[in-house]
Amino acid sequence: MISLGTLVADQLAKCWVVRAFHLGESLPLLPPVLSFTYVQNTGAAFGLFKGQQVVFIAVSLAVIVWMLKELRAAATLPASHLWAYALVLGGAVGNLIDRLRVGYVIDFIDLHVWPVFNIGDSAITIGVCLLLWHHLRGSCTPSS
Repeated sequence: MISLGTLVADQLAKCWVVRAFHLGESLPLLPPVLSFTYVQNTGAAFGLFKGQQVVFIAVSLAVIVWMLKELRAAATLPASHLWAYALVLGGAVGNLIDRLRVGYVIDFIDLHVWPVFNIGDSAITIGVCLLLWHHLRGSCTPSS
């Protein structure tokens, strides 16, 4: 299961940003809290390990395959678990598409106190937090 809505929203927003902004250009939305700022991220989270695209592509593919295997191994999961997996998968696939297509991830959501990110990053973060929350509550079904 993948969140097609997340994937489509992520890719459409990135397409719009690339067409509407010059690299580094910023549009204040809720000053001084939120802007759209076009950034090309060749690194991982927070721009770490810049230029390691082959590694990031391999890790993304491994995570996607692992999550699909986990989903297949679990006989039935509550809807909240499925949504968590779908969000992570949708975000991961969106960022993987960027890396394969243009060689970097397109980021644009700028909170000014945090590195610039995108819709896919948000989906991954929310999905991982949901999975952690379920795990800490003891409601995750481990794979065998």
